[in-house]
Amino acid sequence: MRRLVLLLAGLLCGAYPLLLWWGVTHDQLLPALSVMGLGCALRLLLTSGSGGAGGSRLLAGIGLLLCLLVGWHQQTRWLLWYPVIVNAFGFVLFCSSLWQPMTLVERIARWREPQMPAAAVAYMRRVTQVWCLFFVANGAGAGWTIWHGDMAIWSLYNGVISYLLMASLMTAEYLLRRRMRARIALGGGDVVEAN
Repeated sequence: MRRLVLLLAGLLCGAYPLLLWWGVTHDQLLPALSVMGLGCALRLLLTSGSGGAGGSRLLAGIGLLLCLLVGWHQQTRWLLWYPVIVNAFGFVLFCSSLWQPMTLVERIARWREPQMPAAAVAYMRRVTQVWCLFFVANGAGAGWTIWHGDMAIWSLYNGVISYLLMASLMTAEYLLRRRMRARIALGGGDVVEAN
């Protein structure tokens, strides 16, 4: 049950650009903020004590704070910055791991596969660099939508396009990783490092 509620909270947090757009365009800001705030509060409460959940809790806390600010001041501009904050947080998290012996991507991969060849470690470092570039570009896109000042464009980019870009990157990386594993299994050796 806890996982189901946590999943629902995550979906509410992820859908906040569309909820905010609906609230603003239908003059229903308070109900939209209530739903978004509930999602952030649930995520904040349910991730407490979970290993590695500090970042998720921080972002949920920031989201809840922004919902409260918007509700108090009745100005949506506070919440428009949330995607920029999320992308900046992702960039700092991934980029800082590049100066550690094990990148964030490698740490995640080692949960499933503790032993891996040096070529795979080099590949994961490269994947971490690609994610850093993604967070910079996506954060810049989110910032541009704020500067542009059109709520529909902001909602479309941050509520749909941004997620599609992220899913595309994840899918492309997954397909590339499968292809490289198949080459290594067929005797390709260090093919991972060459790509």
